[in-house]
Amino acid sequence: MKIFCFTLLSLFLYFGVAAQKDSVHLSVTTPELSIFSSNDSITRNDYLLSIEKVFQTLNKAAVLSQPVPTILGIGQDLNTDDSAISFIKDRLNGNNTALNIRNLQMFNIILKQINKNSKSYARKLNQYDSILDGFRNQIAELRKDSLLRRVLRDSSLRASFQPELSQLRTKWQKTDSLIKQVNLLIDNTLARTSANAITTDELVLQTQNLMASTGSRIFSKESDYLWQFKKGSRESFSNEFHRPIHSERKITNYYFSHTHNLFLLLLLCGLIFFFWIFYNFKSLKKRDKISTIEQFNFRYINPVPVFASLVVMLNLAPLFDLDAPFIYIATIEFLMMLTLTYSFWKRLPRKIFYLWVIFILLFLSQSVLRYIPLPVYFSRWISFIINTLCVLLGLYTLSAYKEKYKQRRFLILTAYLYVFFNFLAAVCNLFGRVTLVEIFGSTGTYAFIQTAGLVVFIESVTEAFLLQIQSSRMRKEYTSDFDDEEISKGIKRMIVFWAFIIWLIVFATNLNIYNSISAAITDVLSTNRSIGSFKFTYGGVILFVLILWAANFVQKYIGYFFGDIGDEALFNSKGERSKLMVVKLILLIAGFLLAVAASGLAIDKITVILGALSVGIGLGLQNIVNNFVSGIILIFDRTIHIGDTVEIGDKKGRVKQISMRSSTLLTADGAEVIIPNGSILSKDFVNWSLNENDIRVELDFNVSKISKDIRGAIMKIIKSSPHVVAEKEPEILINTVTSESTKLKIYFWCDNVNLREVTRSEVYSAISAFLEEQQIKIM
Repeated sequence: MKIFCFTLLSLFLYFGVAAQKDSVHLSVTTPELSIFSSNDSITRNDYLLSIEKVFQTLNKAAVLSQPVPTILGIGQDLNTDDSAISFIKDRLNGNNTALNIRNLQMFNIILKQINKNSKSYARKLNQYDSILDGFRNQIAELRKDSLLRRVLRDSSLRASFQPELSQLRTKWQKTDSLIKQVNLLIDNTLARTSANAITTDELVLQTQNLMASTGSRIFSKESDYLWQFKKGSRESFSNEFHRPIHSERKITNYYFSHTHNLFLLLLLCGLIFFFWIFYNFKSLKKRDKISTIEQFNFRYINPVPVFASLVVMLNLAPLFDLDAPFIYIATIEFLMMLTLTYSFWKRLPRKIFYLWVIFILLFLSQSVLRYIPLPVYFSRWISFIINTLCVLLGLYTLSAYKEKYKQRRFLILTAYLYVFFNFLAAVCNLFGRVTLVEIFGSTGTYAFIQTAGLVVFIESVTEAFLLQIQSSRMRKEYTSDFDDEEISKGIKRMIVFWAFIIWLIVFATNLNIYNSISAAITDVLSTNRSIGSFKFTYGGVILFVLILWAANFVQKYIGYFFGDIGDEALFNSKGERSKLMVVKLILLIAGFLLAVAASGLAIDKITVILGALSVGIGLGLQNIVNNFVSGIILIFDRTIHIGDTVEIGDKKGRVKQISMRSSTLLTADGAEVIIPNGSILSKDFVNWSLNENDIRVELDFNVSKISKDIRGAIMKIIKSSPHVVAEKEPEILINTVTSESTKLKIYFWCDNVNLREVTRSEVYSAISAFLEEQQIKIM
C-alpha cells in the first residue's frame, strides 16, 4: 500500500509540484483549504467526485489516438517523398550534362510539390500537437485539486479509497504511455517534414541555377567530336547519360501521382466529344434520317466515334501538362501515331503508307535509344545514322509528293521542319552538342506528328459541327438541304486558328523555350502602365478585347447548335430565332461585363470611359446608339419575330434577321432589304402575323349567270382547299348585276399569310374549272 501511494504521489510530482510543497503553498494562497478546514465539512462523496473528475479527464486521452493513422500515413508519404528527393539529388549531383531542360523543369515541379506537401503535413502535425498540449494542460489543472492532494497525504483516506486509486493508477499508466507515444510520433514526423522542406528548398535553388545556365551550356561542347575516340571518358559519361528505364519510370510515376495534373479533365473532354457525336447519330437513326448526312461524306466520325475522340484527346494532351517528363510525351506521340496509322491504313496510298511506317520506326529508334545502356560513342553514331535517315526520308517524301499535297501547306511546312531539325541534330552530334541532338531530333519528329494529328483533329471537329447542325434541324423538322460548304469554311477557320495556337505551344515546349518566352510575355503584359491618372496593363487590355471577341464569336455561331444557319427553314418555326436573338444579346452583355471584370479596370475608371462615350454619342454616334437600343427593344418587346410578314413603309417581306443595329427583310422577289432598327420604331408598320397567321383573300368573278346551287358548289370548292381556314365561313357576294353578267366577290381566309397567293391561285383555278364544266361563261 505504501508503494502504491508513493507511486501515485510521484505522478503528481511528474507535473512539477511536490505534495508537501503544495500543502505549504495552499495553506497561504489557496482558498479551498479555508473552506474545507474541518474534516467534518467534507463528505466521502466530495472525494469521489474529485477522483471521478480525474477519471473523466484521463478518459479523454482516447482522442489522442485518433490522428495516429493519419500521422502514420504522413510517414508513408514522407517515405515516397524521401525516395524522390534521393533520386533527384543523385541526378543533380551527378554529371549535369546529362540533364536537359525538360528534366530540370520536371524536377523543379516535383520539388516544389514535395515542399508544398511538407508544409501541409507540418500544419496537420502542429494541429495534433496543439491538441496534445491542450490535454497536458487539462491534466496539469488536476494538481490544483486540494481534495485529491488531501487523499494522497492522508493514509486513512488512501485506505478508504484504495479500489478507486488502484484503477486510477492503471488508467494513468495507459494515458502516460499513450501521451509519450503520440508525442514522440509527432516530434519525429515534424522533424522529417522540416528536413524535407530544407532539402527541397536547397534542391529547388540548385535546379533553378542549372536551368539558368542550361541555355549557354547546351551550345557549348559537351562531349568529344564524333570522329574522335577517347576510351577513358566514354564509360563515365555513358553511366550518367543513359539511365535505366526503371529510374525514368519511377520518377514519372511519382510526378503523376503527386503533382496536380489535369489528366481526368482531359479524359472528360474526350468523353464529352464521344457522347456528343454518339447522341447526334443516335438522334438521326431514331428518326430514320441517317441518309440526310450522306451529302457530307464524313471521313473521320461515325456512330461510335472512338477514333475521333482519341485524336481530340491526344492532340489536347500536351496542353494539359507542358512540363511532363519525356517518357510521357513520347508515349502520347506514339499513341497518336498508332491512332493515325489506323486511319491512314484505309485512306493513304500504299507507297505513302509505307513511308509513314518507316517514319514510325525511326521515331521508335530515337526514343528507345535513350534507354539502351550503350557506350556513348556507339550511341552517338547510331543517333547520327537515325537523324541522317530522317533527313533522307523527308527529302524523298517532299520530292515525290509535294505537288500532290500542295494544298496541305502547313503539312508541307512541317515536313521541311522535320528535315531541317534532324539535319541540325546530325550536325550537333558531329560537334559534341549532345543535348541539342536530343532537343532538335525530338522537336522535328514531334512537330510533324502533331501536324498530322491536328489535320485529322480539324476535320473531325468540323464534321462533328456539321453533324450537330443536321441533327438539330432534323429534330425540329427543318429541311435537310443547306449550303454546308460555306458553313464548313467558317467553322474550319475557327478550328484552324486554335489548332495553330496548340501547335505553337507544343512546338515551343519541345524546343524548351516555352517557359522563357511565356515568362517574358507575362512580364511585359503584367507591368503596370499609366496614362495620366489612368493605370492599366497590356494584359488587361488584351484580355478585355479577347473576351469581347470570344463573346461575339460565340453569339455568332451558337445558332448552329440549334440548326439555325440563317436560311428560310426557321421562318415557319415562329419565335425560334427570336429566342436565339435573346440568347445572343445575353451573351454579348455577359461578355462585356466579364471583360470589364477580368481586365481589372476600376469602376471609377469605367465611369470616365462611359463619360467619354457619352460625349462621342452627342457628337455623332447617336444614330448607332439609337439603332442598338431599338434592336434591344424589338427583341424584348416582341412586336416583330423572325419569320413574320411585315410592311415597313413601302417595303414588304418576311423578317429574316434582327441584329443589334438593323433588321433584314426578305421580299417576294428574293431581295434582302436592310432597315435600321431605329427606322422601324419611328414608323408605323404592319405585322401580318403578330398574333395569328390568317389573312383574308379576295377573288373577283364576272359570270354570265349564277344560282343558289352554283353558289353552294363554289363554297364547297373553297372549303376543300387545304390552306383555307374552315372555322371562318367563306363569303360570296353579288356586287353588280346586269342583263348580261353578274359580278361576284368571294372572300375566304388563308391560314398562312405567306401562302396567300398560292392559295388564291389554287382556289381561283378550281372555281374556274367548275364554272367551265357548268357551261357558265366567265367574262
